[in-house]
Amino acid sequence: MSITLPPSAAPLTDEDQALIEAARRTIDAVTDAGPNEDGVHTMGAAVRAADGRIFTGVNIYHFTGGPCAELVALGAARAGGATDLSHVVAVGNHGRGVRSPCGRDRQILADYHPHVRVILPGPDGLISVRATDLLPFAFDHSAEQI
Repeated sequence: MSITLPPSAAPLTDEDQALIEAARRTIDAVTDAGPNEDGVHTMGAAVRAADGRIFTGVNIYHFTGGPCAELVALGAARAGGATDLSHVVAVGNHGRGVRSPCGRDRQILADYHPHVRVILPGPDGLISVRATDLLPFAFDHSAEQI
């Protein structure tokens, strides 16, 4: 099966690699799970603001649906005064590498940061794409508002 990449797909830059490294360092420093174990903190994320600042976060797993690392990093960016974001990435603990965002994260990114570039695995290695390209035919939250 051949995968067609969206028009926004782009190879990674050195800045993208640095963002991945920030997410990896974050989760490696705080994971509470050993290799092949479940834990509360198993994913790290990093967000780069348009001004170059990087904000990080980790997931808080809970059976009720605790926040993903990307959402924690988005909240940290906002708390730090960053409103214009350029890139986001999530990385698994214990060398699991860059992970694709879940459906909830994709919807939130499309709703609040549609032009942010998301770093994720592609068919031939890591790429970045615009958040809106992750959800073709997505629910349009803004269109439903009064």
